[in-house]
Amino acid sequence: MKIGIIGAGNIGYTMAALLTKAGHEIAISNSRGPDSLNDIIDELGPSAHADTVDNAAAFGEVILLAVPWRSPEALPHPDLVANKVVIDAMNPYSADSQIIDLGLSTSSEETARRLPDARIVKAFNTIWFKTLAQESDPYKEDETKLAIFIAGDEPGAKQTVSDLIRDIGFTPIDAGTLREGGRKLQPGTSLYGKPFTQTEAQEALQQA
Repeated sequence: MKIGIIGAGNIGYTMAALLTKAGHEIAISNSRGPDSLNDIIDELGPSAHADTVDNAAAFGEVILLAVPWRSPEALPHPDLVANKVVIDAMNPYSADSQIIDLGLSTSSEETARRLPDARIVKAFNTIWFKTLAQESDPYKEDETKLAIFIAGDEPGAKQTVSDLIRDIGFTPIDAGTLREGGRKLQPGTSLYGKPFTQTEAQEALQQA
């Protein structure tokens, strides 16, 4: 599958490495332009290339958003992700690392408003990038793999993201809709920032 990654920081780079290893083609981008990513591309190998934000979005069948949530200008043009599965791995932190109060909304619902025709799925925002890199193991039994929570409003989009999660060696756990499930996955919640196995994740989700 072709995947466009918007953001080349900790999560963006880690996901690019895992997805290329799993056999996917990657276009990775950042706000500084493709030339700033030459070292990353050398590490990722021939299945990855650097591009502009909009070109990476156009390239991908699936798009991963891994830029600061507080910077909507870092997102691709909405038309380029229309009808595409868009994975929202962002968290609503301010520039001084404070959680932004969104009232009754969630960060992914706000992302859906910014990209109104995208098929948004919240995923990869609750797991530390080093855990993501170190615990990837497609050959483990599902029960012993670490869980990745997802939330979204469209079953087909969630299935696509779940398949990618399995490809890179984790177990997907469906937390529900963008509103209800997304709220459980926000920073500061009981599910945020903690590694869970499948059973632990299901139990924690029931208690959240």
